[in-house]
Amino acid sequence: MLVAFPSAIAFGLLVYAGLGPGVASEGALYGMIGALTLGIVAASFGGRPANVSAPCAPAAAVLAALVAELAADPERVPSQVVVILGLVGLGAAGIQLLVGVLGGGRLIKFLPYPVTAGYLAAVGLLIVGSQIPKLFGLPAGVGPWSGLTSPGSWSAQALTIGGLTVGVMLAAPRLTAKVPAPILGLTAGIAGYGVLCLFDPNLRSLEANHLVVGSLGEGGGLSLAGVLERFRGLGGLRLTDLRAALVPAVTLAVLLSIDTLKTSVLVDALTRSRHDSDRELRAQGLGNLASSLLGGMPGAATAGPTLVNVSSGGRTRRSGVIAGVMALVAFVALSGLIAWVPLAALAGILIVIGLRMLDPSTLELLKRRRTRLDFLVVAAVVITGLSVGLIVAAGVGLVLAIMLFVRAQVGTHVVRRWLPGCALSSKQRRLPEQKAMLQSEERIVLFQLQGNLFFGTTDQLFCELEPHIEAGRTVILDLSRVGFLDFTAGRMLKQIADQLAEARGVLVLASLHEDLTPYLKYFALIAPRGSCHVFADADDALGWAEDRLLEGAGLLEHSSAPALPLGGIGVFKELTPEQLVAVESRVATRSYAAEERIFSCGDLSDTIYFVRRGSVRIVLPLDGGGSKHLASFGRANFFGDMAFLLPGPRSAHAEAETETEVFTLSRAEALKLVDEHPEIGASLFVALGAALAKRLRDTDAEVRSLAEA
Repeated sequence: MLVAFPSAIAFGLLVYAGLGPGVASEGALYGMIGALTLGIVAASFGGRPANVSAPCAPAAAVLAALVAELAADPERVPSQVVVILGLVGLGAAGIQLLVGVLGGGRLIKFLPYPVTAGYLAAVGLLIVGSQIPKLFGLPAGVGPWSGLTSPGSWSAQALTIGGLTVGVMLAAPRLTAKVPAPILGLTAGIAGYGVLCLFDPNLRSLEANHLVVGSLGEGGGLSLAGVLERFRGLGGLRLTDLRAALVPAVTLAVLLSIDTLKTSVLVDALTRSRHDSDRELRAQGLGNLASSLLGGMPGAATAGPTLVNVSSGGRTRRSGVIAGVMALVAFVALSGLIAWVPLAALAGILIVIGLRMLDPSTLELLKRRRTRLDFLVVAAVVITGLSVGLIVAAGVGLVLAIMLFVRAQVGTHVVRRWLPGCALSSKQRRLPEQKAMLQSEERIVLFQLQGNLFFGTTDQLFCELEPHIEAGRTVILDLSRVGFLDFTAGRMLKQIADQLAEARGVLVLASLHEDLTPYLKYFALIAPRGSCHVFADADDALGWAEDRLLEGAGLLEHSSAPALPLGGIGVFKELTPEQLVAVESRVATRSYAAEERIFSCGDLSDTIYFVRRGSVRIVLPLDGGGSKHLASFGRANFFGDMAFLLPGPRSAHAEAETETEVFTLSRAEALKLVDEHPEIGASLFVALGAALAKRLRDTDAEVRSLAEA
C-alpha cells in the first residue's frame, strides 16, 4: 500500500491537471479511490495470487491526454469531462470483462515488444514533460520547455522539494531494500517542505498555497450522493461524447491488460507458478468497473507494489485485499495530512517513474541490421505519441504490430526442404530393377512446407516450384507443418496445378489438415474430380508417384498378378532346379486375407516370409497409441528376416495389405537345409546378406539426402 498509494495520488493529480488550477484535491481523490477500490475488488474476485492492483502510469498518460483534449473544447465544462472520464473507465472495464469471458487473455500477450516498449517510452516522456512545471514551480500557463529556458520563472522552494524527492528516490535502492523508494522520496519531500515552513510563514497555510495538494474538502468521495451524481451525468452525455470515449476506452483496456499480464508473468517467474490470463482479466475488469462507478481511477496489477508484496512474503489473494483495505484506512485517517503533501514531491515521484519506463536496451537494436526495423517501430510509436497523441500512437502501434507479424512470416522460409524422388523413396521395398529405374528418373520431387501459406509467402513458394512446374514433374507438397492457408495461397495452388497439367505433370497434396481445406475446396483442388491428388501422408503420396512411373515403364507388379514360384523369388534365383526342389521340401505356403495380421510385435517366432503375391505392411505400435508405418513388401520380396537371423521377439506387426500368398521358412528348417545341402545354405545366406546390405545402403543414402537438404 505504501508503494501504491502515493503513486495513485500523483497519477490522479496528473489526470486532473488539464482541468486547470484548483482541482488538485479532486485529482488526489480520483487516485486514492482508485487505489483502495482496485486493491480490494480485483484481489477479491480471483485475480493472480499476490498481485496488487492500483492506478498505473499508462492509465494516467491516456486519461491525462484525453482530459487535455476535452478541456480544450470551450463547449465542455469540467463536470462533463469528469463524466466522460468515468465513461472511459467503464468502457475499458467492460472490454476487459468481455475479453476475459471469451478467453482472449492469451492473445493480448502476443503484442510485439517493440510496440509496447515504444508506447511505454512515450507514456514515460509525456509524464516527465507534464511534471516539469510542477517540479520547477512554474507559473500557470508556462510550458515545460519555455519554463526550463527561463530560470527567472523557477521556484526555488518547489525545485528544492522536488529535487530532494528525486534524489532520495534514486538513492533509495542503495540505502535500504526494506522501505520502498516512493515512500522515502515522499517522506524526504514532506520533510523538506517542513523545513521551508520554518523560514516562510506563508507555507503554513493551505489558502492560496500552490505548493501543496490542498484541502480535499467534502468532495463526492465515496458518498452515495457522489455516485448518484455521476450516474445523472451519464444520462446527459451526447453522441459526440460517446465517440470521444470509444477509442480511449479500447486503448486503456489493451494497455491495462498488458500491464496486468506482464506483472503476472513476473510473479510467475518469482513464485514458480502459472497464472490464468482470462481469470486475471475478469478480476481486473471487475475492479475497474467498481472504481469507475465510485469515481476512482482505473488501473492494473502494477509491478512495483506487487514485487514488494512478493518479496515481503505475500503469496495469496489476501495480501492484495489487505493492501486495498490499508489504502481505505489511509484514505479515511490521513485525508487531512494528504492536503499538506507538496505537489513538487509528487511530481518528483512521477518523473522518476516516467524515466524508469524508458528501456535503454532498445538502443541495442540499432547495432544489428536485422533489428533496426524493430528500433524504427519503437521510434515511430514514441514520435507519434509525443507529436500527435497516445491514442493515435496506440493505433500506429497496432498497425506496426501487424506489419511485424507479416514481416516475420515473409522472412520465414516456407519451404523447409525439398528432395528429388531419386534421392528419397517410399516405404514400399522395391525390387532391384524397380529401384534402379526410380533412381535414374527425376520426375518426382517432394517439398516439405512449413509455417503459413498466405499472400506474403505465395511468391516465395512459386519461385521455388517454378523450375519443376516447367519440367512437368510430379510435385508432392507435404503440408503436415502448415498451419494456415488463405485465399491467395489457394489461388496460387490452383495456378500451379493447372500449369503442371499443361506440362503433363501433376500436383499432389499430402498430410492435409482439415483447417486448410476451405479454399482448396473452393478452387476445386480436392473435390471428387479435383485437379490435385490428395493422400493421408507424404509416404502414401510418394508411393503413388513411384507406382505411376513404374507403370509407365511396364515394371509395376499388380495385385492381380499370378503367384510366383519359388524360383521367382529374388534370393532363390541363383539356385538350380534340383536345389529348388530341396528348398521346396522345407518351406510351407500360407495365404492371408487383406488386413489380416501375419504376426504381432512381441511374438516369439523365427520364420522368414517370401511374398509370392500381394503386399505386406510392417507397422510399429507406439506407446501412446497409434502406429508407425515402417515398410511395405511386395511380390518377390521377403520380410521377417530379423527374428530369422537373430532369434528374439518380433519388433513390429506384419499385416497383409491385399490378399497375399507367401512361402514360409522357419529357422529350424533352414538349419536342416544347411546341414543337408551346405551349398544351398551358403547361396541363401549370401543372397539374404546382399539384399539386406542393399536396403541399408539405400537407407544411408536417404539419411544423407535428408541431412544435406
